[in-house]
Amino acid sequence: MPQFPQNFLWGAATSAYQVEGNNIYSDWWEWERRIGLKEVSKEACRHYDLYKQDFDLAKNLNHNAHRLSIEWSRVEPRKDKFLDKEIDHYLEVVRCLREYGMEPIITLHHFTNPFWFAQCGGWQEKFAIDYFLDYVKRLVEALAKTVRYWITFNEPLVYVYHAYILGLWPPQEKSILKAMRVIENLICAHLKSYKLIHKIYKQKKLSSPYVSIAKNMQYFMPCQPTLRNRLAVYLRD
Repeated sequence: MPQFPQNFLWGAATSAYQVEGNNIYSDWWEWERRIGLKEVSKEACRHYDLYKQDFDLAKNLNHNAHRLSIEWSRVEPRKDKFLDKEIDHYLEVVRCLREYGMEPIITLHHFTNPFWFAQCGGWQEKFAIDYFLDYVKRLVEALAKTVRYWITFNEPLVYVYHAYILGLWPPQEKSILKAMRVIENLICAHLKSYKLIHKIYKQKKLSSPYVSIAKNMQYFMPCQPTLRNRLAVYLRD
């Protein structure tokens, strides 16, 4: 049996749009209805209201950590209009995790964007970086005392691939050039967010935070050790 460190974090992850419900200012909310998607998020599983019950289930599964995302469109439903009550809600969610003895890991961007942001051109535009940094600053200043782990972007290349290569997710583009532009902007936004988050913690005289992205990882192995299968694994890997 493998031995894990005593402080190893075991848990699960959710994204706000998938579980909270009624994120009506998100670009996905508008997109689902505009294209006539048969299954739309609606109330989802009402995690926004039922998070305590959900964390109770997680605790019973012996989780000691939980990764959740902040829905940017809730916090800033209109450009430069931040809602303190929504920031306070996420602060209560984080405090609840602490009460359950679970380490909160906060994702700042998990695929969805505010609709106003998408209408401005979204991640294809350079100014997207500054908009994102304004949002990051608000959230980190509010949650810094209760959060040590920050994920700036969840699986950024998965987002780019589905939204700007395959054209399956909003804004449903199919352009290598646009995809490369978005990747460049996401990298820049991550680097600047990393520095900003550390700066805020230093100003507040808090211990240095842990800041990264969530990277999607895939591992391939041949179902049968034939030359053909081994070659396929090598090429796919």
